Amino acid sequence: MMCEMSLRFRQLQAFHAIIETGTVTAAAAQLGISQPGLSNLLAQLEREVRFRLFERQRGRLVPTPEAEVLYREVETVVRGLDHVAQAVTDLQNKQAGQLQIASQHSISFGYMPRLIARFAADRPDMAITFQSQYSSKIQEWVASGLFEIGVCERPLLHDAFNVHAFHIETRIALPLDHPLTVYDVLTPEILDNTPFIVMGPDHMTHRRLRAAFAEAGATLNARVHSHLFRNLLGFVREGMGVALLDPFALEEEGDGRFTSRPFAPRILMDMVVITSKARPLSTVGRAFLDLLLDDLGKIAVKDSVRQANPSNA
Repeated sequence: MMCEMSLRFRQLQAFHAIIETGTVTAAAAQLGISQPGLSNLLAQLEREVRFRLFERQRGRLVPTPEAEVLYREVETVVRGLDHVAQAVTDLQNKQAGQLQIASQHSISFGYMPRLIARFAADRPDMAITFQSQYSSKIQEWVASGLFEIGVCERPLLHDAFNVHAFHIETRIALPLDHPLTVYDVLTPEILDNTPFIVMGPDHMTHRRLRAAFAEAGATLNARVHSHLFRNLLGFVREGMGVALLDPFALEEEGDGRFTSRPFAPRILMDMVVITSKARPLSTVGRAFLDLLLDDLGKIAVKDSVRQANPSNA
């Protein structure tokens, strides 16, 4: 016939602490309760299990054989709950959790790993999931809940996002020995018929570059088309032409093979940081989002400057 018991975790915790420390005094101190309170918990447990758990020998509590068997089972429970309690504390202190972020390719090679490493420096137990992808796929991932935070380019394909917009100024990258390095600022007139490495024709930087050349009556000589700013920069390094790039792709400018110059009229790239309207951010996600928005805000062109450049509408 089975007997019904009503074991409480606090009773098992008191029993575990007594075996671990060897005395009621030390166990009570470990659990932060009084000695009478701990003794009462032990007495309750013995009534529930209906056998003695300790014998007193020379003023010390010695576990009975039955207690040794019970301890092996209780050990797993108590240690597990201790880990849960620690996990809660870590989450409250933003030391753990999982950071889930996806970004467009241009910021995924240098900028984003550096920012994530900075954020993770005092969060050793935080799990990190990071992927780079095309902007349309990033939006799908955030909308479906696969990632909490996405960094991508416009246009937005869904209205299910909280959106933080940034406008990033582009520059012209050119080989270090290119004759046009004598100019401090490059214009369509100066770059007339100069071989260009460009993004695909539908990319905003390509469209805006074409518009600037057309307005100036200059010829945009698109020699190479590619799909990543990093690829464009690779062709520039090989001396095949110049390219319009964002500052994230230009981070390695000191490598001795290329340099950059401002372009006039100013051409901006529209970036957005997105999160799902349908799902609240985790504590870790919120903390990283704050860091990301603050850092991108230092790089982005201010609205007053953007509005002074209607060609970027």
